[in-house]
Amino acid sequence: MQVIIQNLATEYLDEGSGTAVLFLHGWMDSLHTFDALAALLPPTHRIIRLDLPGFGKTERPKEAWGLDEYVRFVDNFIKKLGVEVDTFVGHSFGGRVILKGAAENIFHADKLVLIGSAGIAKRNTPRHLFFNIIAKLGKVATAIPPLSFWKEKIRRRFYTRIGSDYADAGALQETFLKTISEDLSESAQKIDTPTLLIWGKNDTATPLSDGERLARLIPRAQLEALDGGHFIHRERPEEVVAFIRNFIC
Repeated sequence: MQVIIQNLATEYLDEGSGTAVLFLHGWMDSLHTFDALAALLPPTHRIIRLDLPGFGKTERPKEAWGLDEYVRFVDNFIKKLGVEVDTFVGHSFGGRVILKGAAENIFHADKLVLIGSAGIAKRNTPRHLFFNIIAKLGKVATAIPPLSFWKEKIRRRFYTRIGSDYADAGALQETFLKTISEDLSESAQKIDTPTLLIWGKNDTATPLSDGERLARLIPRAQLEALDGGHFIHRERPEEVVAFIRNFIC
């Protein structure tokens, strides 16, 4: 299915009937990351999944977006469908969007489910320092073209040491920098919605310590950890769905 949201052709799936559950995928992923979960959830739920702008089959914005733009887009998508979302489910970057939207009282739901969610800054790691350097150089490089050479040189030297998310982002590199620059630790404390955190114990992208910190920050949060990695919802879908079902039913 496709719908036009903010002049962007947006790919989505809308299946089943009953209370609505909206799924938001992670960075460089698509709505199909939740195929197994959607198939396992009972038919008493309306399962809605979409490709966020720049991913899957949804068009990429002409300009770099920050987290606020993604929150606004999802809100407009919900309004376009005329649906009242009962539960938000987000993985990684999708969790980051949900954290921001819920904290700003833009997303309204009875329950939140965050799976290996991003949003907690790791301020003293080489990865965080690298992205700060790149973000600052990026602003200057647009005004002084020769500096773009040094921006690229730094990227080539360090990205293999700290992860390839930035390098793999391609045309979305500036969007990546804008969206990861915001630490949502303070925002998490504003969320009063009951929140289920599901984590892989061996997650290296958003380590379990991030989930433990979110569990402390979000007043009504509970944390469940399973053996597995960052894509625990694909590695162990039956167990993840069992947690979700017990939480939202």
